[in-house]
Amino acid sequence: MARFRSLKSDLRTRLESSDWRRELDAIAALPGKETVGPLMSFLLLGGAVKWRAAVALGLCVAGLAEAHREDARVVVRRLMWHMNEESGNIGWGIPEAMAEILASHRGLAEEYHRILISYVRDTDKDNNFCDHAPLRRSCYWAVGRLAQAWPDLARGAWEPLLAGLHDEDAPCRGAAAWALGQLMQAGQAVGATSGPPAGKAHAEAAATLDGGSVRRLSDGLRELFDNDAEVEIFEDGEVATPAVGAIARRVAHLLPSGIN
Repeated sequence: MARFRSLKSDLRTRLESSDWRRELDAIAALPGKETVGPLMSFLLLGGAVKWRAAVALGLCVAGLAEAHREDARVVVRRLMWHMNEESGNIGWGIPEAMAEILASHRGLAEEYHRILISYVRDTDKDNNFCDHAPLRRSCYWAVGRLAQAWPDLARGAWEPLLAGLHDEDAPCRGAAAWALGQLMQAGQAVGATSGPPAGKAHAEAAATLDGGSVRRLSDGLRELFDNDAEVEIFEDGEVATPAVGAIARRVAHLLPSGIN
């Protein structure tokens, strides 16, 4: 117990440091089975520490996957359980952690990307759609993070993200717009908007949206231009709270000339 408390204190100090990114290699070098618990507990703290813990957790679980894939699967399934209503938990920080894990390991991403996307896909049948708006914002962000790392695996998110532009919750609409922007910037953009995709994953993601979907995207973004609600976004290692309208305008600039 004393060792656990010491490790937890050490990890928190590293993540609260202004040079936290320089600490990631040292954290990832620690035994993954020992760091997972403390890092998961930090997800409940909110703020910058939550996001940083998610990044660290992604690296640690990726290391576990390389050593023994099943150990990593156990962690991912544990996160999935926390997203389940039957668990009795709200799941704070879980989508962020799951996204960072999948972003850090291609094999795990191939296994679980559909589950991550299912949290923002609302259907008429029983599904995994996250019906708690504050948590759903994180789910939209998580899909965007997946798109940054593996755009080919995020192809199935186009439709639920387009629907997300009309989510009943304004910050969710902003998070969905941000995620769409990540898909576009990663190479699965409308036409040749973002230039030649780099690498096999990006090349496979370069499918073009049909004209109707392009118009839906453009119209959905326009409806958000004047929305001043804020949404928390983690990007380039920093936490920001941009206005929904600002996000929508930025994403609209990625559309081909004449459409935005």
